[in-house]
Amino acid sequence: MLQELFTPSVQHVLDLVGIFVFAISGALLAVRKNFDVFGIAVLAEVTALGGGLFRDVIIGAVPPAAFTDLGYFTTPLLATLLVFFLHPEVERIQVAVNVFDAAGLGLFCVAGTTKAYEYGLGLPQSAALGLTTAVGGGVLRDVLANEVPSLLRWDRDLYAVPAMVGATMVVLCIRYDVLSPFTSGLAVVTAFVLRLLAMRYHWRAPRAWHRRSTAAEPETP
Repeated sequence: MLQELFTPSVQHVLDLVGIFVFAISGALLAVRKNFDVFGIAVLAEVTALGGGLFRDVIIGAVPPAAFTDLGYFTTPLLATLLVFFLHPEVERIQVAVNVFDAAGLGLFCVAGTTKAYEYGLGLPQSAALGLTTAVGGGVLRDVLANEVPSLLRWDRDLYAVPAMVGATMVVLCIRYDVLSPFTSGLAVVTAFVLRLLAMRYHWRAPRAWHRRSTAAEPETP
């Protein structure tokens, strides 16, 4: 068994915080799309839990944690209520929400990679599921909202890349037998800082070399 980054109780609290922030991003998109309260709740749940559900089903950790821990399921509903009644106020603190979202990204990519490896997957596959844990919910959110997923759009700041870096750091630490709470924490912080820098300086992935497409540029909200 790999070493835990935090004690189980602290890890659980951090998971709930990450789930809450991811759920807020889903609920806010639902409000912008003029969804009703049920649609807001669905997008909040999917955004918060989608990546972890996919990972757990793939590795055979069933029933998934979202269905065995009531807190995982109810936390997005609390985010739904908050956004339903106070969405103008939540929109005004979007910068703070983005910072917590970046922290959740770092935590989830590391935790997802570690859990996948513990269930017997190889290193590349574990890193892939770590990435999926971190960004999968956002992809499902965008698909349900009839939008091109943010991590596929060139006009969005880097999101998947920081998670990929964090997951890669974890598998390299496993490969060279140096995974510890310190190195795991370093991977979390690295993904977190990379995401913050991407937002601050608007880092984006390059498009195709000598691109000659006539497709219209997507609108930036």
